Formats: sequence, structure tokens, C-alpha cells
Amino acid sequence: MMSQKLLIATHNQGKVREYRALLSDLPLEVTYLDAEGITFEAEETGATFADNAVQKARTYAAATGLLTWADDSGLDVDALDGAPGVLSARYGAPEARTDQDRYRLLLAQLAGVPEDSRTARFHCVVALVSPDGQVHTVDGVCEGRIGLEPHGSHGFGYDPIFLVAEAGYAQTMAELDPAHKNTVSHRGRAAQAAKRLLRETVVPS
Repeated sequence: MMSQKLLIATHNQGKVREYRALLSDLPLEVTYLDAEGITFEAEETGATFADNAVQKARTYAAATGLLTWADDSGLDVDALDGAPGVLSARYGAPEARTDQDRYRLLLAQLAGVPEDSRTARFHCVVALVSPDGQVHTVDGVCEGRIGLEPHGSHGFGYDPIFLVAEAGYAQTMAELDPAHKNTVSHRGRAAQAAKRLLRETVVPS
């Protein structure tokens, strides 16, 4: 059986690098939107991460005829009643145009909140949609809290301000070695669950 092409439904090069590393041991040809000439953005109008992930995966699977992997993920901050949540990638728009703009805004909104009240979690849902429309979802969560200032140069998004609980709150996600990050991050956990699903359903034995 020939290797199957798997479309990662993102233009985000950070995600592409992470997912290619996570899926490198599977006999799948991993591609992504730009490589397939897909320039349009699927709508993300869902109320939950799962809604948005499925919406994106269905849209791009229908457009390309490829097995499609889409995720939606974000940061839930307890002191902000769960914000930015599903709006994490668009938080503070249109003024906040970059990752740094968004996490600086978040830090400003948490000014004066004590460390033990800055609890938060990253949540990721991966949707896998086949060309014939079959849908599967899995998720992953990473607990932590928001630091007082950014640290670290790995990763992207809110990684520099997210102190990881499993690291004893001593390191941000952006300070973790990428291989270590993939074992504890929300995206890594969801991806491992999705990888198991791929092994069971579409990967030739």
C-alpha cells in the first residue's frame, strides 16, 4: 500500500515543524496548506475548540480530497474567566497583530494578580477528517500559570509567558527543549492521541 498524504490544515510554520517532528515515524507524506496552494482561510465560527477544529478539517478535506488534520487550540486563563479561549489567535485584534502583542496584552490585563491566582491551561483539539467525510476528534491539556514576564525563545504564541506545571512552574513553555515540549504540551498530547488513531485507522501495517 502506498503512503497516504496527510494535509496539516495550517499556514503556521511553527505548527508545521512541530507536527512533522511528531509524525516523522509514520509512513505518511505530511503536507500543509501553502504546499498545496491553498490560500483561503476556513471560517472559525465555533463556540469551542472542537467546533473550530472540525470546521477547518471538513473545509480543507472537501477542497483538496486529502485526509486532513486540523487543530484548534488556545489558552484559558482562570482570572480572566477563561479568556482568551477560542479567540487566542485573534486576541486584541485588530490592534494586537503579533504573538508578542497578544501576550503583552494578556500580561497587562493580569497586572496585580498574585502568582497563585494566575492559573491557566493550554487546550488543543485535533480533528481528523477523511475525504469521504468521516470525523474523529481527540484532545490534550497542559496545566500551568501565567508568569510575570516572558522567558525563552522556543515555540510561539503564548509559550513565553506560560509556566508549565509539570516543570514545577520553573520554566515557560518557550524554555523547554522542543523534544521535551512535545511530551507535555497540549498540542503534543493531542497529537499523540491523533497519531494512535491514525495507526489504527489509516496507516498500513
